Amino acid sequence: MSLQPEAIPAIPEETARVARTIVPKGNRYMLLRDELGTIYTDELFLKVYPQGGSYAEAPWRLALVCVMQYMENYSDRQAAEAVKMRIDWKYALNLELTDPGFNFSVLSEFRQRLLGGGQEEVLLNTLLHVCQERGWIKERGKQRTDSTHVLAAIRTMNRLECVGETLRAALNSLAIVVPDWLRAHVPVEWYERYARPIDEFRLPKEKSKRQALAEQTGADGFQLLQTCYAEGAPIWLRDIPAVEVLRRIWVQQYMLTQDTFSWRSDDNIPPAAILLSSPYDLDAHMSIKQETIWTGYKAHLTETCDEERPHLIIHVETTPATTQDSDLTEPIHQRLSDKALLPAEHAMDAGYVDGDHLVNCQNTYVVELIGPVANDPSWQARAGQGFDAAHFSVDWQAHKATCPVGHTSRKWKLARSQRGADVIRVEFGKKDCQQCPCRALCTTAPSNPRQLTLRPHAQYEAIQATRQQKTTHEFQMRYAMRAGVEGTISQGVRAFDLRRSRYFGQMKTHLQHVMIATAINFSRILNWIMGIPLDTTRSSRFAALSP
Repeated sequence: MSLQPEAIPAIPEETARVARTIVPKGNRYMLLRDELGTIYTDELFLKVYPQGGSYAEAPWRLALVCVMQYMENYSDRQAAEAVKMRIDWKYALNLELTDPGFNFSVLSEFRQRLLGGGQEEVLLNTLLHVCQERGWIKERGKQRTDSTHVLAAIRTMNRLECVGETLRAALNSLAIVVPDWLRAHVPVEWYERYARPIDEFRLPKEKSKRQALAEQTGADGFQLLQTCYAEGAPIWLRDIPAVEVLRRIWVQQYMLTQDTFSWRSDDNIPPAAILLSSPYDLDAHMSIKQETIWTGYKAHLTETCDEERPHLIIHVETTPATTQDSDLTEPIHQRLSDKALLPAEHAMDAGYVDGDHLVNCQNTYVVELIGPVANDPSWQARAGQGFDAAHFSVDWQAHKATCPVGHTSRKWKLARSQRGADVIRVEFGKKDCQQCPCRALCTTAPSNPRQLTLRPHAQYEAIQATRQQKTTHEFQMRYAMRAGVEGTISQGVRAFDLRRSRYFGQMKTHLQHVMIATAINFSRILNWIMGIPLDTTRSSRFAALSP
């Protein structure tokens, strides 16, 4: 398919006449065309189409169809049918009433082109540029960010299901590529074991039988790998993706020692960030957040929240489920800086806020980060009695700390925390601590002196100041604006299926999230133009009776 950019034609007269006759006041897709135009142009997509070949469907039109598809939460088939049958869509897309549309597979091909050309952000960024020109969003305003979990497009499997399904997937791939070779090398009993999907419903319940099944599956998979890597086998067999996945999962789930292997125990497998949870989506990992357990990804949404302007999503990040929110604080601000959309005030959940973020956001991006930091994890702070770090005075110039009783520290050294952050280890004198009458309020160590772990000066001061501020009424009033992003997540979940990926892989899931964000923005802009106010917080009938 080649791209031959053309000027976007006007709406056909017959299409406009029929649409206005059927819907005299118009609807949101007709309003979209009248107020915003086509938004996209063919020139935006020159990078993802070759110069030669047969003529492609106009990419500006496919881009708009993708957005409209997500506004309706349609599948590809439903979207292609809507292009062919719906008059309001033909109006928005400048199509003749007799236009037959296109095959639904064109949408999948278009998305693949966007991913291949690194253009997955073009739909959202182009709309944001139009919004900037019209004054609907501005730099140095107010913004808010939060994340939500996203289920991968796979079924959740336990370890036994995973290894069985991995071997079955490898056999199915080899059956397509080298059917005769596979038929000559697999035992007959494998057809009974791996012909059907591996499901917990069919697996044994007794622990001994499950252990035996795990070892049997491991032996079969190891035999298949040996066959694929044998000297007489075609060398390209080991490059088949499903065979490589089989090898990787067998390394993670089985332990090989002196030509014997064993099923790893639950405490001897890689961490969730590395462990492959399914052979069909290698980017999806299992994670736990409070009471939520899921396999998939996280979506991080950043939106504007200025008064007298529409609240629009300006940035989307899609990460593995195991990525901590705090790891995204700096990248989000860097992306906003690249878009010239940095805020003056940024309200973020506690997971995004830490001492280095409070300092770096202000120093590097001139952004005031509004959000609570985690409470002091020490037992003294949790119990509300005793001497936590806030009770100690620190002389940063002299590199000394003074305890509430008046003793000064003996050691001050730079170190790194388990997560690689710069910290300062402070230790008091052993003799001072052993003879201190307040020792029970300071440490539970049998004989060792009190030790403190401090952040660097600027971070320490920022953390202490934020912990004091978060209890004030003024802070709570300012931070209240962050709650609105939860409504955006709720809209994304209920109207756009935000928490369920349609596709395999993180890149495709991110493209889905970008399209959802663009669709939400289109809906909000149209509501803004039509004067439809934002929904208020809903309450139950019983709550409404409260005096």
